[in-house]
Amino acid sequence: MCGLLGFLTADVATDAVVQQVYDALQCGRHRGPDERGTWHDENIILGFNRLSIIDIDHSHQPLFWGPADDPERYALAFNGEIYNYLELRAQLAEEFGAEFRTEGDGEAIVAGYHYWGTEVFGRLRGMFAFAVWDTRTRRLVLARDRFGIKPLFLATGPNGTAYASEKKSLLELLPALGLSDELDVRALEHYTVLQYVPEPESLHAEVRRLESGCYATLAIGEQPEITRYFEPTFRVRPFAPGEDLKRYREIAEVLSDSVAKHMRADVTVGAFLSGGIDSTATAALAIQHNPNLLTFTSAFEREGYSEADVAAETAAAIGAKHYIRTVGPEEYAAAIPEIVWYLDDPVADPALVPLYFVAKEARKHVKVVLSGEGADELFGGYTIYREPLSLKPFEYLPGPVRALAGRLSERIPDGTRGKSLLHRGSLPLEQRYYGNARSFSDAQLRAVLREFRPEWTHQDVTAPIYARSRGWDPVARMQHLDLFTWLRGDILVKADKMTMANSLELRVPFLDPEVFAVAEQLPYEQKITKETTKYALRRALETIVPPHVLHRPKLGFPVPLRHWLRGPELYDWAALQIAESQTDHLLDKAAIKAMLEAHRTGGVDHSRRLWTLLVFMIWHGIFVEDRIKPDIQEPAYPVRL
Repeated sequence: MCGLLGFLTADVATDAVVQQVYDALQCGRHRGPDERGTWHDENIILGFNRLSIIDIDHSHQPLFWGPADDPERYALAFNGEIYNYLELRAQLAEEFGAEFRTEGDGEAIVAGYHYWGTEVFGRLRGMFAFAVWDTRTRRLVLARDRFGIKPLFLATGPNGTAYASEKKSLLELLPALGLSDELDVRALEHYTVLQYVPEPESLHAEVRRLESGCYATLAIGEQPEITRYFEPTFRVRPFAPGEDLKRYREIAEVLSDSVAKHMRADVTVGAFLSGGIDSTATAALAIQHNPNLLTFTSAFEREGYSEADVAAETAAAIGAKHYIRTVGPEEYAAAIPEIVWYLDDPVADPALVPLYFVAKEARKHVKVVLSGEGADELFGGYTIYREPLSLKPFEYLPGPVRALAGRLSERIPDGTRGKSLLHRGSLPLEQRYYGNARSFSDAQLRAVLREFRPEWTHQDVTAPIYARSRGWDPVARMQHLDLFTWLRGDILVKADKMTMANSLELRVPFLDPEVFAVAEQLPYEQKITKETTKYALRRALETIVPPHVLHRPKLGFPVPLRHWLRGPELYDWAALQIAESQTDHLLDKAAIKAMLEAHRTGGVDHSRRLWTLLVFMIWHGIFVEDRIKPDIQEPAYPVRL
């Protein structure tokens, strides 16, 4: 595990630029408290902060590898874990006679790249963002895992290209690249619509993300050439008569294998545990490999906003030692500036905060935790995925009749039962579904955004994704969309950033190529029924997950923001953020204050809209105004130059 920072110069890597890269690594120190340093040659600077997980003593970075006639041809800087590295090493040794000098997973990447070329990226079973520098061809290749578990930012200017795990490190190098730190107002509007910044955008116009499932090849003085190597297809394979149990057993077996591989580490592995089926399945399978498994959950003091009791019952049922971290409103608010600093770009998901605190608690006991992210997207876990069933009658209506239903819905007062159903039934899937974050209407956005542009809608982001899924069933199309939006923009960002903030590695066994290969074949009726979600997964886990969890409805991770923003817990704090923010050129602060007051009276729930704007204001205060200065703790680690 490593925090990456690199610079491919258009000219020569001077001592001054090498020092700038080294200094910028300070912003990503939390990603690697065990080792920090740089290596460079004439054109490339490879920087890293390393957290030791596998082969602690020998897999230093950069890692050099090459064939017998050129043993240090390649230099690798690697963030992540490859779970099938033992199998890949054995295959490379048998087929090509490849030799390895460490016991770690990094050499499998470089040797695979040497013998298989870019085809190796599709063979890697793990989470990763890495850079391979070929000293012979003088070319750099960057790659990111299929689902976007590990981040990688890019910036290219007249003086070269830089890449980083942490955007804040990259911002330090923009002047050296010949770039500005101008904001991207289009990305800001996308953020307010979606509550996260969609890939490949960032809120800085000169900084982009390398998208999930892609690699980039770079030559000195040229623009990166980006290629997609993984495209999820959801190739449905209907259930043949009588094969139900066989298919459910296949799901259980592939998930069990994935958890076993994700347990590979030279350090203790724990697990996050909520009251849901996904984390419970992960922990129940993990304890088969580690009977002393530790599990962790977070809770709120307010009744009705905690699954801690269910999680504790689950831990007892599977035999795990369990820890609960309770979060109150005062420490919730106090931690937000630090959390936003770690995020790099704002994410308006209130569950970030309890995740940060439970990760902090877990890091006292373990270096690695397993979690259940990705199960909903792969197996059909979101309640909204059932919407096509409820809207199916609208499909039989002629187009003009559906349009009339939409116009009628506009005349129905807000809050009237049936208004939303009528409106959504009048729209095609591409217009009505853009993920789980839906808060602002266009009218509300016009009121708060100074530069609102109606063409920068959710379809600006989703249309190219929907174009690749034409002809699929609607549930598969929604899942496919979520893989490219909600999952990699919100779920995985908060999972990576909040755990890495505490130098804790998070592993997600559901987001595994072999698990996906089984999940993508499920027909929609094995995912969604009128009664439940994740139908096939629940059937597959009947002998693994305790009964009190197996058929619980999905709760998510509710945060009592609605109540806190109305009362003494967070109202004064929110009003202060609005008053002090220097975002008047971007936001109508008077409209936002009016929104807060309307929320306070209880007539309407603006909590998610307010939270979206408040998180951006804090982000702006940190990264633009330099007004807010979070107290970031300094990890102690040895330095290797």
